[in-house]
Amino acid sequence: MTAAAAVAAVLGMESAPRGVVAGVVTEAGREVAASGLADLAGTPMTTETAFDIASVSKVAATTTAILRLVSRGDLRFDDPVDRFVSGTACAPGTTVRHLLQHRAGLWEWQPLYLDREHAGDPDAAADAIPLRYALDDARHYSDLGFMLLGRIVAAVTGLPLDAAVRELVTAPLGLDRTAYGPAGRPVASSAIGDVAERRMVATGEPYPILTAARDFTWREEEITGVVNDGNCFHALGGVSGHAGLFSTATDLLTLGAALAAPERHPALWGPDDVAELFRDGPDAGQALGWRSDTVAVAGRPTRVLWHPGFTGCALGIVPNTGTAAVLLSTRLFAPEPAPTEALWRTVLPALLDDNEGTRTS
Repeated sequence: MTAAAAVAAVLGMESAPRGVVAGVVTEAGREVAASGLADLAGTPMTTETAFDIASVSKVAATTTAILRLVSRGDLRFDDPVDRFVSGTACAPGTTVRHLLQHRAGLWEWQPLYLDREHAGDPDAAADAIPLRYALDDARHYSDLGFMLLGRIVAAVTGLPLDAAVRELVTAPLGLDRTAYGPAGRPVASSAIGDVAERRMVATGEPYPILTAARDFTWREEEITGVVNDGNCFHALGGVSGHAGLFSTATDLLTLGAALAAPERHPALWGPDDVAELFRDGPDAGQALGWRSDTVAVAGRPTRVLWHPGFTGCALGIVPNTGTAAVLLSTRLFAPEPAPTEALWRTVLPALLDDNEGTRTS
């Protein structure tokens, strides 16, 4: 296995992150490697360093919690949203499946913390935002959709989302370093202040801002141990269906391997439910929650389900093989940060190419 080679490949990129952790697990074993710095104080990165995994929370926490609820019979993918949460912006007939596919027509993003009318009530602020697209029109990646999925998990379980994720996902798998923040050390810093979000609000790019409010007390300091995402931090108390989870490479590989070999965990989820979750369509490259890609492994096309996070993190699995791969990085400290997807496509061949456990017929 070649985790060290994967780390070296990322650190060798132009405008590389300051620090990287990468790992892979297959039937042959597990390997994790780390190099670089975890923060501006010069703390060395280690394989035990926790990261704000940003939108990887969508699959590691929310989607996996939904899967467990489906496997327990507490909900179905095609249940309507209003069975669990009323008064949302969703069109009649919107289902859990639509939200997981990013086809519910909700806005991609809006700064809920700027909504003065619904100050202190981020759910009401989100529900007041009208649909941007028609239901089931096409895939439009939506943070707001996964915020709503987090509310559904909480409604079905009768627990706050962080407690529900702990009960459904992290505790059964023994993920001791995976939880919503604040996160204790060792933990990597994610950025200096709300630079990216502040720019989005100021420019209206890539999404027009619907509220007229612009005044806000932005973070200016190094962000360490608390969530980077603005909506999650400023409006949602650090816990949301779209962001907020902290984890380590070891924990994420344990989760990924369990999903990539569902038959080994019959008490958690059934193989048929996992197969339904992982089925592509109707949009290319999208399963339920997870993104879907085909990459060359040992010269053969291999399907990999994965998800990126804005902070420079990604988790991927090869279904039905027990193989998972992870990348954790401090990409936002680079002078010109590379997209997470570019980092992932750099690291993945080094992690998978020499691993027999990832080969498919």
